[in-house]
Parts: sequence; structure tokens; C-alpha cells
Amino acid sequence: MLFRKKEALSTSVEYIVVGLGNSGTKYENTRHNAGFIAVDRLSQRLGVKVDRIKYKSLVTTCTIEDKKVLLMKPSTYMNNSGLAVTEAMNFYKIKPENVIVIFDDISLDPGKMRIRRKGSDGGHNGIKNIIYLSGSDRFPRIKLGVGHKPEKWDLADWVLSRFSEDEYKLMLEAADKACDAVSLMISGQTDKAMNLFNS
Repeated sequence: MLFRKKEALSTSVEYIVVGLGNSGTKYENTRHNAGFIAVDRLSQRLGVKVDRIKYKSLVTTCTIEDKKVLLMKPSTYMNNSGLAVTEAMNFYKIKPENVIVIFDDISLDPGKMRIRRKGSDGGHNGIKNIIYLSGSDRFPRIKLGVGHKPEKWDLADWVLSRFSEDEYKLMLEAADKACDAVSLMISGQTDKAMNLFNS
């Protein structure tokens, strides 16, 4: 009886909110970890800790807009994000439309964000892997600006570089807006979120 009760609870997740990034202190607060930063801000706001190891990720469950939500920070490294995301999707039988992915975008300035209902990978390896392994590009996403790559920089070096102090303040402001956007999207108001926050 107890086992059934636990099982029923464990499969009641309706949405997944995943922030993309790379695990480890080496990568903390780098541009590529914008998704992790946003999920950390969301967890702080909700009073939960993303600290359980499951689905090749650090995870926790919480309630947003009366929906049970799984917060995820994959520990697979960016290029294999799909391994973690699809494992959780398959376990909870979550459709792509209920998986909100938050990640960095080098085409946007720090502090800017853009919400999309679906779309291509746009050259982002983490998104590319999720699309490839899930077989769908129909998951909503929140792109957080991390700044355009300077001409003389290698792309990998740029996304793994840390924000300046001023850039980081802007990043946190955008992450807070992303938290608000997540609430709207889960409540079925994605259009409102796009109108409010797309820049």
C-alpha cells in the first residue's frame, strides 16, 4: 500500500523546467550556465533545493501554478543534455510541449531574453541534443542573453567565460524575469509571457 502511494506521487509530475549548463565549480557563473542560474533563482524563490540526484541531473519537485513541476539541472554536460531530459520525460510520460528549457543565447545582450514555443536548435548544442534524442522540437524555451562573441574570441572560450560584474547583475535580472515567465507558461499564458518579456 505504501509503495503504491509513493509510486502514485512520483508519477504525478506535469511539467519539467530544465536549465542547461555544465556541472562543477569550474563552470559556475559562466555564460553557458545561464540556464542553471535561472533554475537556481527559481528554486530560491520557491524555497526548494535542487539537490537530489536523478535522471542524470540534480532535481527537485515543486508546485508552480497548482501544477507539480520537476526542476532539473542536467549533470551530463551541455552537449549531452538530451540524455537527462529524455530520461525524465520518458519516466513521467511528459509531452514536449510541457518541457520548458532555459538556456544561453549569444545573439542576445546580457539582460535580454526571448521566449519561443518551439523551433530549431539555432546552433546550440544542448538544444540540438534534446531535439535529436526526443525526436521533437516542440518544446517551449526561454533564451537568456549572454552577449555576442567578440571577434577575436573562440566560441567555446567565450561561452565558458565568466560574466563581468555588470553583466552578471543583468543576467540575474533576466533570470528573475524567466522565473515570472515560467509561471505564466505553466498557467497556459505563453503568449502573455512572450508579449511581456521578449526583447
